[in-house]
Amino acid sequence: MDATLPAVAEELLKEIEKAFRETSHVPDSHLLALKFVYGTSAVPALDLVDRQSVTRIASPSGRTVYQVHGSSNKLYVCYASCHFCTCPAFAFSVLRKGSSLMCKHLLAIYLSRAMGLCQELTVSDKQLTGLLLPAEEEEGG
Repeated sequence: MDATLPAVAEELLKEIEKAFRETSHVPDSHLLALKFVYGTSAVPALDLVDRQSVTRIASPSGRTVYQVHGSSNKLYVCYASCHFCTCPAFAFSVLRKGSSLMCKHLLAIYLSRAMGLCQELTVSDKQLTGLLLPAEEEEGG
């Protein structure tokens, strides 16, 4: 899978970034384009951005992942570098059906980055590994 967005999606995010940098808001025309390109993911993604639900987590080794607090208060790990999210909607709508370009969590990441609204967190490499590996259940009885 190519790790780049389609050109129209990439260009739209650049235009949103430029407009937000210049005016501190996103014009209605860009919001309509966002809805057209990303479909049903657009409005929920904007809601996640408004709620500051996106955190960029970086480690000293240069590895970066994102955590997004979903609308159901679940925490999803996302990899913007390869356009992957751990949510069920990504697995179903993006990977299985191919009916969506991305889930709302990934779109919220791109929008947060474009608007400079990403929370930032630096952790050790060991802590980052702990975030990425599922917690092991204790054995014994």
